[in-house]
Amino acid sequence: MTDSSPHSTNSLGRLYGVGGRALLRHYRACQSGFAHWAQRSHAKDWLLYPQNLGTHLSIDETSLSQGELYTVLTNKAAKGGPGSIVAIMVGTKAETVIEVLRKLPEGQRKKVQDRTAEADYPGHGR
Repeated sequence: MTDSSPHSTNSLGRLYGVGGRALLRHYRACQSGFAHWAQRSHAKDWLLYPQNLGTHLSIDETSLSQGELYTVLTNKAAKGGPGSIVAIMVGTKAETVIEVLRKLPEGQRKKVQDRTAEADYPGHGR
């Protein structure tokens, strides 16, 4: 098998003589670090990646599954690549978004710049 193609836990389990579910449980419990993940307790409601915070951000809402709405804050400098997600929250209420974003260190939040000047938007408004 090559590293360039994905394989299910069932196929990997068969290769090594282990059931796919058992392999998945073992990975989650022992190998992945999930049990000790700092955001595990609140991950169903929100996730923060303060290391991805930049000076220019985008905020949008999206529906990821079954009509549930999420608010996503991204670092524009990452251009959708690795390190672009700053926060993901369930829902779109301003109060919820503010509550989660206030968990980011204040010093980091103050680095975010307002981009309302025309000079910051080449070609905007033409």
